[in-house]
Amino acid sequence: MKLNKLIILVAVMFTACLLNASAQTNVTAEIKYPWSSSITAGLTLTRGNSDTLLATAKFLTDKKTPDNEYSLGADAAYGSANDVENNDNYHGFGQWNHLFSDKWYSYLRGDGLHDGIAEVKYRFTLTAGVGYYLIKQTNTTLAAEVGPGVVAERVGDVDNTYATIRLAERFEHKFNNGAARIWQSVEILPQIDKPSDFIVNFEIGIESALYKDVSLQVYLVDNYNTQPAAGFKRNDAKLVSGVSYKF
Repeated sequence: MKLNKLIILVAVMFTACLLNASAQTNVTAEIKYPWSSSITAGLTLTRGNSDTLLATAKFLTDKKTPDNEYSLGADAAYGSANDVENNDNYHGFGQWNHLFSDKWYSYLRGDGLHDGIAEVKYRFTLTAGVGYYLIKQTNTTLAAEVGPGVVAERVGDVDNTYATIRLAERFEHKFNNGAARIWQSVEILPQIDKPSDFIVNFEIGIESALYKDVSLQVYLVDNYNTQPAAGFKRNDAKLVSGVSYKF
């Protein structure tokens, strides 16, 4: 009798183990969508007949899921020549895209800027709208975005708040499974009640891997404002080279 009970107990335990193993096999592993981040830094320093300094830093991070895309970034540039400050620029942004299909999405974006040399004490831009991927492939993306927004700024001693319409385009292509890439973006922000007043932000760059997570970047940033502070030029451009670390 005791032997029969032992056999039954072993059979029950064995069956329970099989059922548990089967249940674990059928559980789908949770899919994770990690943040992809990078830090880029550049430094140019001269001493002797000229005394110059230019330091740049940029941080970018993004995350993509089947339904949402998140992007955050910040960059800064500081420079001087013969002890006279000639660069004092800080910028940050955040954007959230919600996908309705493989190519259509809505977006919400916020930007903040300070440019001490151009006397832009602050410029905050908040826009929302729709976007569409004209190209969405593994190594190539091209998207267009449009939507209304508002700009609040202090340029020189003048405060201004106005409605705008954001027209934007961004492109990226990767070579050799991401070992190198090129990118380009442009956005136009006209003042709705005065379209002759507008801002254009343009960027184009190239990146090439040096090691596994380290690469070299060279990019051009061009900012155009039809209404700069009194006595300042409309166009500001800078060419930056730096080393980038991805994590």
